[in-house]
Amino acid sequence: MTSESELLWRIITLAETEKEFLPGKTHFWHCKPGMVKDTNLMFVRAQLPPGESHPFHHHPHMEEILYILSGEAEQWVESEKRRMCQGDSIYLPRGLVHGTYNTGSETLDFLAVLSPAKNPGPITVEVAHEEPWCLLRPVH
Repeated sequence: MTSESELLWRIITLAETEKEFLPGKTHFWHCKPGMVKDTNLMFVRAQLPPGESHPFHHHPHMEEILYILSGEAEQWVESEKRRMCQGDSIYLPRGLVHGTYNTGSETLDFLAVLSPAKNPGPITVEVAHEEPWCLLRPVH
């Protein structure tokens, strides 16, 4: 059981992460509202198997940093595509459309930090099926 003082600071082991299994990806939540008292950060480790992705989307009220732990990503920012690998990071301001695609042969393992966690929502707006995004990288 977590005490009140431990909600002010908290060590989260991998076993204690809040696991979220989504089609084509797994999230391991280390920090978000409800896990840490009064936080305004969201911190998640994401794993995408080969060929999977978090297709074009944006966060209308949040900025984001992605950091690649291992694997290889095809990172789209609006209509520009870049390759990212271990040790690379990217800063994304709020509202900027982006997508992360695992084009390698290994699991893509990366960290994401989003802020502010307290906002009017929605957290994520998926746009991969809309033009021009579906023309740049068709969704399968």
